[in-house]
Amino acid sequence: MNDDNHSQELDELASLLRDHVDPDLQMHGGGLFATFVNELHHVDDKDGPLGRTSRWQDDVIVEAIASGSRVLDLGCGTGELLEHLKGKAGRLQGVEVDHDQVAACVARGVPVFQADVDAGLREFDDDSFDYVVLEETLQALRHPHDVLHEMLRIGRCGIVSFPNFGHWRIRLYLAAHGRMPVSHRLPHQWFDTPNIHHLTLRDFKAWCNDNAVIIDRAMVLADGVVRPFAEGDNLHASEVLLFIRRS
Repeated sequence: MNDDNHSQELDELASLLRDHVDPDLQMHGGGLFATFVNELHHVDDKDGPLGRTSRWQDDVIVEAIASGSRVLDLGCGTGELLEHLKGKAGRLQGVEVDHDQVAACVARGVPVFQADVDAGLREFDDDSFDYVVLEETLQALRHPHDVLHEMLRIGRCGIVSFPNFGHWRIRLYLAAHGRMPVSHRLPHQWFDTPNIHHLTLRDFKAWCNDNAVIIDRAMVLADGVVRPFAEGDNLHASEVLLFIRRS
């Protein structure tokens, strides 16, 4: 597509957006929406839609978990969170499907067994853990609905984190380029990404409401700052961390 055609496409998109604007943009007044539309013409392909790369969720989770608690980490990766919890938690258990990451957990000295979370968690009894963690894994599951219900069966509290695909930079990138965003936080192309369910914060809140699940606490990463959830964060939060339980 040449530059003239691309500019015309963006002008048409801006017109459509004015007629069908997201309530989050309306709620924050015309200034934010005007900025959003103006930025359509200035988004660079190299601009990353998300910031900060550190595992900020680990710090929040470690601080929140009470001493002596039983913690199950689903899709535990290389076991970094479990290692941070050694000496604080009373019982630790990781579940990971990738062989190399299981080996990394063993090297860290954290308990882990190799299993596919999507295949079910029947080996765990009801209320056998105080906390069940699903950190940056939900969007990569084939059956997230089932896994969420299982984690709330097994644990008193579920801790879930995921990238918020409703973030304004993701919307802007997709609107400006008509392509799925690629960045240092979302480094994969559409054909090889492990993220197969692109959910937003609003999507997850609706799921909780429909499934009698209570959100006790919510933290977000917004503009590089970790802070408690605020209204409008479906637009501003790049990553979300939620503490949930059965009603």
